[in-house]
Amino acid sequence: MKRAVSVSLGSPTRDKRVTVTLLDEEITIERIGTNGDVQKAIQLYNELDGKVDAFGVGGIDLGVTVAGRTYPLYDALKLVAGVKHTPVVDGGGLKHTLEHRLAQTIEREIGDQVQPKRVLITAGVDRYGSVLSFAEAGYELLMGDLGFALGLPIPIRTLRGLHFLARVLLPVLGHLPLEWLYPTGEKQEEIVPKFEAWYNWATVIAGDCLYVKRHMPDRLDGKVIATNPTTEADVEAFRQRGVRYLVTSTPRLEGRSFGTNMMEAALVAVAGKGRPLTTEELEEMLNRLKLEPTIQQLNE
Repeated sequence: MKRAVSVSLGSPTRDKRVTVTLLDEEITIERIGTNGDVQKAIQLYNELDGKVDAFGVGGIDLGVTVAGRTYPLYDALKLVAGVKHTPVVDGGGLKHTLEHRLAQTIEREIGDQVQPKRVLITAGVDRYGSVLSFAEAGYELLMGDLGFALGLPIPIRTLRGLHFLARVLLPVLGHLPLEWLYPTGEKQEEIVPKFEAWYNWATVIAGDCLYVKRHMPDRLDGKVIATNPTTEADVEAFRQRGVRYLVTSTPRLEGRSFGTNMMEAALVAVAGKGRPLTTEELEEMLNRLKLEPTIQQLNE
């Protein structure tokens, strides 16, 4: 049996372990949260190196790729610096393949109910595949990178603006401490309503679930949330706020959708090549598995 493990800087309350069959291969998928403890995460990576078939890096990216250029996050790379044998992925491959199908799935399945075509993407540099997907589907864009990451209420509304932001800021942000870039540990459970005008403007709200939740208002009536990873508690929080549809880019397994890092690690483990998969290889596996974003109706 294959085993893929996501070591996350996030809260252990989101931990989950399931066994599934992919392409006739049985695989155990497991998330282990370290509650923001960097040293514990490093220890787990080093202890499990060579004992599992693939690692997912949870709670932070190793780098972000925008318009064909990759910007490293140097503090994150230190987490896996000691890994010598097990392939490591942060979900970036699925963000640029599976999430590039997001808007097209929404349009095919519920497009007539999504009016006007407006999307808030909480962090475009982190979900560039989603940005391209919605842009290609003709949606008006509002990317909240400066707000959700830096607290600056400045929206970005064009691909050109996002590309400029990436070129100017990401080389600098890549040197910042991890905790400045992404909520870790118990901070992931905090909800501080903010940027309500952005949420109200959008029909679809897309991005990492922790970012979507972090500043969401008390009411999201009729909205479509396109996100992952989600737990049963996340789904219920969206339902209570009036969200109409929940779209998850990764499949739901035993009540939750895992992060892209976890699912990409699972695909790497099943492929058995001992290395991360190329974009072409990921696309081929997604097609063989017939994996696409899934849509769940939460309210009428």
